[in-house]
Amino acid sequence: MTAFVLALLAGAVVGLALGALGAGGSILTVPALIYLLGFTPAAATTASLVVVIVTSVTALLAHARAGAVRWRAGLLFAAAGLLPAAAAGALSSHVPQTVLILMFAALALAAGLHMLRGRTPRGDGKVAGVRALGAGAGLGTVTGFLGVGGGFLAVPALVGVLAVPMSDAVGTSLLVIVANTLVALGARAHAAVHLDWSLISPFLATAVLGAWDGRRLAAKVSVGTLQRVFGTVLLTVAVAMGVTAAR
Repeated sequence: MTAFVLALLAGAVVGLALGALGAGGSILTVPALIYLLGFTPAAATTASLVVVIVTSVTALLAHARAGAVRWRAGLLFAAAGLLPAAAAGALSSHVPQTVLILMFAALALAAGLHMLRGRTPRGDGKVAGVRALGAGAGLGTVTGFLGVGGGFLAVPALVGVLAVPMSDAVGTSLLVIVANTLVALGARAHAAVHLDWSLISPFLATAVLGAWDGRRLAAKVSVGTLQRVFGTVLLTVAVAMGVTAAR
């Protein structure tokens, strides 16, 4: 199977994850770029930000059309993560590639376990300002350092900290993801990283299409089922990355 076809297939899966769950797409993007398409960890995390920005904007538009985005809450949450995302993005280029892979594997493991638990976060209806700042800053740091959107962290934080209803949390998390990834990508602009656009372009094209289909899929399949499927995939990815990096 050619790298071009692999890029098309991997992009479709990433788009489905982002569109359906508002999470999981970027955590699949990085290992797909490294192990299927031959990117270095530094190039993969940078290219992942490009993919996540475009696909998240696409999915965000779909959720916005359905009226499922809390713009004020999302922008407030994102604002807390902008500086940490920029700082972490600049720092990431100085970290050894093996360390990046191991850290990413740990994050994928945490995301997979979170999805498999399948618990629906519940807010108490109260907005916690200090906790919102801390959660937003933490999410921005993860986004900038590892090149992920962090939707699996953003959704429960939006519900539990900013009292966003679960029905609007996925769409709102996409707004947060877009803001953080834009800043993180800007912070990496100075790094001399080669990006193979002949593979990123088809990956991105099917990811965008998948994001639209993911929104429709979410309306037909229960969130619990989708979480279990993507959770299992993430656990498999985490173990594979950890084993490979440890060799």
